[in-house]
Amino acid sequence: MGLTISEKIISEHVGRKVRPKEIIITPVDLCMVQDGTGPLAIEEWNRLGTGALFNPQRVLLFIDHASPSPSRELSDSHKILRDFALKEQAILSDIGCGICHQRLVESHVHPGQVVVGADSHTCTSGALASFAIGMGSSDVAVAMATGKTWLRVPPTIKIQITGRLPAGVYAKDIILYLIKKLGSSGATYQALEFSGNVVEGLDMAGRLTLCNMAIECGAKTGVIATDHKVQQFLSEQGRGDVFRFIEPDGDAEYEKVVELDVSSLEPMIACPHSVENVKAISQVKRTRINQVFIGTCTNGRIEDLRIAARILKGKTCKVRTIICPASRRVYARALRENLLDIFLEAEALILPPGCGPCVGIHGGVLGSGERCLSTANRNFKGRMGNPGAEIYLSSPATAAASAVTGTITDCRSL
Repeated sequence: MGLTISEKIISEHVGRKVRPKEIIITPVDLCMVQDGTGPLAIEEWNRLGTGALFNPQRVLLFIDHASPSPSRELSDSHKILRDFALKEQAILSDIGCGICHQRLVESHVHPGQVVVGADSHTCTSGALASFAIGMGSSDVAVAMATGKTWLRVPPTIKIQITGRLPAGVYAKDIILYLIKKLGSSGATYQALEFSGNVVEGLDMAGRLTLCNMAIECGAKTGVIATDHKVQQFLSEQGRGDVFRFIEPDGDAEYEKVVELDVSSLEPMIACPHSVENVKAISQVKRTRINQVFIGTCTNGRIEDLRIAARILKGKTCKVRTIICPASRRVYARALRENLLDIFLEAEALILPPGCGPCVGIHGGVLGSGERCLSTANRNFKGRMGNPGAEIYLSSPATAAASAVTGTITDCRSL
């Protein structure tokens, strides 16, 4: 019996063939924490008393959620990470370097690795065919100390996406539609393996978006086979030597297969206050908004900024529009391509690389009764810092078009 991608990666690490729902202990390749989860992980690591990291160059600390710090308390948390990285010789990604999930795929994750992170969207790295999962800070602390973790091998759902993607419809629309179809708990503790001709046709930014939001329907991770596009992406990051082909076996067994033909898919919108509350753009267009946010680990990549710039060029934003590149590398690329000039001329605000308003700490907290259209991955009540506000989710194209009109707008109309 063949193996899925997730089963194949885990089997390599434990040295034998594993099966779904089996509880195993596996070596890990990378451990990650960020400024929200890192201090607790460090506290737990100290409590373990091992005295050393399993491999300092494979323990990564990211200061991205509050970057730069907006308060004394958060500055103290940042200091904990900086001091720990210096003392233990771990890798620190400081303010302005970018969001942990973007930085992981740019500089750290290899195909075939097991990656554990104290952040639920660690699954983003599955677009490089790694088995990347979010865990609690305590579990990650144990992995930092021992280089191992325990888990139950997740069954795999094959998501077969076929057809021809219509103009104005993007990976974000696909994953929102899938979450609507499965529900917020429809894939709990299962791996989503994305495949089909549409996935093969997506650029890396689109694939990262799919895997990033796998957690929003309860999945343990999302994963995609490697191909020449992954190879090219890694080469562009100066890491072409770590590429390898990883794909499921032809006779792999799946928990189930979900088939999506996206040929007639519209732009999709997740409405307050749940990511599964998804409606077609035709049902919610002309809803008045107060703010647009383009960025995050879901849609802050250079490809996303290019899409937004094409729509905003020569126009003026009618509502507050905040744009936040996902990493310094993305920011520099946008600068070289004159995208930042387009955003400034459209009267948008550009933030330094990081999570920005997404988690409601700084850089765009909403007022009571306000509505924001965001390219983020979550729209829970209070997510952007105010439980009295509403958050809608969309693709960068829909967000940019809506910034121009001041209402939720079908990007195809522009």
